[in-house]
Amino acid sequence: MVSKTQLAIGAAAVGAIAVAAEGAAPGCADKYPQSAAFFGAMGCASALIFANLGSAYGTAKSGIGLAHLGIIHADRIMRGIVPVVMAGILGIYGL
Repeated sequence: MVSKTQLAIGAAAVGAIAVAAEGAAPGCADKYPQSAAFFGAMGCASALIFANLGSAYGTAKSGIGLAHLGIIHADRIMRGIVPVVMAGILGIYGL
């Protein structure tokens, strides 16, 4: 049977281990400010938005050039598709 003295010693040991573990590894709230996650997420979101806006703008400008090329030189349309495809690839890289 376990005596009251042994229970007290065991409880003190568990408490000492908890205090030592708490002091050894600081939590994220102690190490980083609360706004760190917000600004990290906003940075990722802005990078995604600007990469895809640039890709859409490049695709639109290349499409206008491709349409003009189709009017002037119809035999060179396949050459003009390259910038449209490259603008789409840049959008995918932005993801």
